[in-house]
Amino acid sequence: MARPADRPVVRFRPRDEWSVRGPAGRRPGGGAVRYEVWAPAAETVEVESGAVRHPMAPAELTGWWAAEVQGDEGDEYGFLLDGEGPFPDPRSLWQPAGVHGLSRIYDHGRFAWTDVLWRGRPLAGSVLYELHIGTFTPEGTFDAAIERLDHLAELGVDAVQLMPVAAFAGRHGWGYDGVHLWAVHEPYGGPDGLKRFVDACHGRGLAVILDVVYNHLGPSGNYLGRYGPYFTDAYKTPWGPAVNVDRPGSDEVRAFIVENALMWLRDHHLDGLRLDAVHAIEDHRAVHLLEELADAVSRLKAQTGRELFLIAESDLNDPRLVTSPEAGGYGLDAQWNDDFHHALHSALTGERQGYYCDFGSLGALAKTLTGAFFHDGSWSTFRGRTHGRKVDRLRVPGHRFLGFLQNHDQVGNRAAGDRISAGLPPRLLKVGAGLLLTAPFTPMLFMGEEWGASTPWRYFTDHEEPELARSVSDGRRREFTSHGWAMEDVPDPQDPRTHRCSVLDWAEPGEPRHHELLEWYRALIALRRAWPELTDTCLAEVVVEHDEDSLVLHRGRLLVVANLGAEPGAPLPAGEVLLASAPDVRPGDPLPGTSLAVVRVA
Repeated sequence: MARPADRPVVRFRPRDEWSVRGPAGRRPGGGAVRYEVWAPAAETVEVESGAVRHPMAPAELTGWWAAEVQGDEGDEYGFLLDGEGPFPDPRSLWQPAGVHGLSRIYDHGRFAWTDVLWRGRPLAGSVLYELHIGTFTPEGTFDAAIERLDHLAELGVDAVQLMPVAAFAGRHGWGYDGVHLWAVHEPYGGPDGLKRFVDACHGRGLAVILDVVYNHLGPSGNYLGRYGPYFTDAYKTPWGPAVNVDRPGSDEVRAFIVENALMWLRDHHLDGLRLDAVHAIEDHRAVHLLEELADAVSRLKAQTGRELFLIAESDLNDPRLVTSPEAGGYGLDAQWNDDFHHALHSALTGERQGYYCDFGSLGALAKTLTGAFFHDGSWSTFRGRTHGRKVDRLRVPGHRFLGFLQNHDQVGNRAAGDRISAGLPPRLLKVGAGLLLTAPFTPMLFMGEEWGASTPWRYFTDHEEPELARSVSDGRRREFTSHGWAMEDVPDPQDPRTHRCSVLDWAEPGEPRHHELLEWYRALIALRRAWPELTDTCLAEVVVEHDEDSLVLHRGRLLVVANLGAEPGAPLPAGEVLLASAPDVRPGDPLPGTSLAVVRVA
């Protein structure tokens, strides 16, 4: 039996309410705390609090157990199932002792927010900035990241997209192996640290999007399977057991996911969620989990009066993700567009290996600029089959697709974690940035991209179990040596140096060669704000002309002219050159090689 829609997400609520405001938000003297947990197969359930075990009784909903115990915020607790445990709470909000430790009571109402007037930012017209808290600064904390927010505000971005912060094993990692989906990774600063970061972002006019993972959990500290049928063997994922969203017992699992999403948006004041690898969520119900999530977030948006949105990562090339349920879609707000990245990356670099094999020509780039997907029902050599579905250019606006030149996957999943700036000259980097920030999509930058960071960004882990650590290291080496890399050239994810070398160097933006690129990014974003043609959402209005080396992107009154060849191109059209990556570019003159210009035509 599913829980009612108004069932509280927070599973501990003192009988006498804690103060919403106050020095620490705690009620003197403590009070009764109601503990609830779903454990449908258990015959007995106990809660351990203060080293004392208390029996729990079946609650009003099937499979749920409850008990009221004297306690207060900060108390440690765990659940025992048929005498085994104690295990951390599946909905733990605070794991200060790590993923294997006991949970701790946390009151969301205690934090003193200052963003009472914040109503969010619409996704349409925004520029996103993806960052990883653990490598954005040397300290790797929310508080240290706050000190760099003025850089982002001055850059001109509108929203920060955080890589996952749900609690995961060890200190360092990408975050996609989280196991406590309701708790914030303690080494980053825990739940209060995230709230301070979000509050500081809102104070600077920046929205905050959080990457969440609902298709699998990590291997270390994952106790969900002990509580109930959270996983199923009916499906497989590349990363571990599939989450059960359509098999027996899945009503409560779906509620767990939907309520988790609402918790991040409501209690942490986040503005949006990025849903990791939704193609790996197997759901054959009449109403897909994604549609259920979209509906729940839409209702929360109406209740709060704030802009809230959901962004999917998907390998399906299916525009139904971002079309309305009335039109047969799921109703999400946007999805990542890997095809645009592949087309732009391969055109700039000449790379044709792996999934780049069908890309590289400016014709492929032109197709993505006008229709979002390159594989839209066409043959995919990499997959050995046809792939994708056409986008209705009249009905699906361009802002529903996220475009990027770099992101954590496209950099970190290269063997050496080398950024595109490691192999391209600054002139071509400027062309790539210009095409990204004038394309008809929602653009997203990856941290450090704006100054051509020389630091790589590699895959790193910090598993404490020796066998798991060895398995991850060996698996990484096997993956890349099979593609021709020498084993000694593949960084060990478990080596602390792999993490350290991925940390941004904040001295670089002040160096001349990096500062020049940074100023180019600032100018492009400012141009995007100044000219509404560059945020026009209608894909049907986008026209692209190209030959072998050059491309002209029509955006209303503006023409974006890119020359990727080494030799000067055709003369620029008559009009006003609003911005150019090369000096002394004038209308009527040939556009220099490896350069880009934005021209307002008469």
